[in-house]
Amino acid sequence: MPLARDSLAPLLAQPAAARVEWRVEPGLTEYAEALAVMDERARAIREDGASELVWLVEHPPLYTAGTSAKDEDLVSARFPVHRAGRGGQFTYHGPGQRVVYLMLNLKMRGQDLRRYVATLEEWIIRTLGAFNVRGERREDRIGVWVRRPEKGEGREDKIAAIGIRVSRWVSLHGLAINVEPELSHFSGIVPCGVSEPLYGVTSLVDLGLPVTMADVDVTLKTEFASLFG
Repeated sequence: MPLARDSLAPLLAQPAAARVEWRVEPGLTEYAEALAVMDERARAIREDGASELVWLVEHPPLYTAGTSAKDEDLVSARFPVHRAGRGGQFTYHGPGQRVVYLMLNLKMRGQDLRRYVATLEEWIIRTLGAFNVRGERREDRIGVWVRRPEKGEGREDKIAAIGIRVSRWVSLHGLAINVEPELSHFSGIVPCGVSEPLYGVTSLVDLGLPVTMADVDVTLKTEFASLFG
């Protein structure tokens, strides 16, 4: 069930908080560049009082390995593999997938990592809901899932992934929503370590919705305000 709005209050920034900058990066962003930008902005937030940043990017096809990634979950290194430094296991990034990196000062947002992750899930769920997609969280699986009864009993597909890192209470990394990526590219890994045949991956376009990246970006910004201030 979605979290109640009053239960999310600890993540709303205090009145004295720095503003949140929104940046939509054109084209494809190299992963090493993204890591460098995140590290520098997080440092500036901690040390210089820089504004928080929500950074929306697309990457060229690549795989990233989180701190819990298992070597055997890399089935075929079809694309470059990057050690990400975030939590989680293997995931895929590529064109048609909206990757959202958040550099937020969690000292002003309750210093509660569990709440932060739950709020990221809720942000995705509300964004999907704007396109009449029912996204759901699972206690035993990270990310956001959609039921696919037309594929068979118990079938579910993952539509969004979450992976974060926190450095002295400033967040890095974030989430990825499948808008229209090439879904076959996920076959080179066991996504997020979930190998159960009942579970696959999907996207908004795969679900039959003519949704553009711009549509998703507008909705993300609208829903962000009610959850993060």
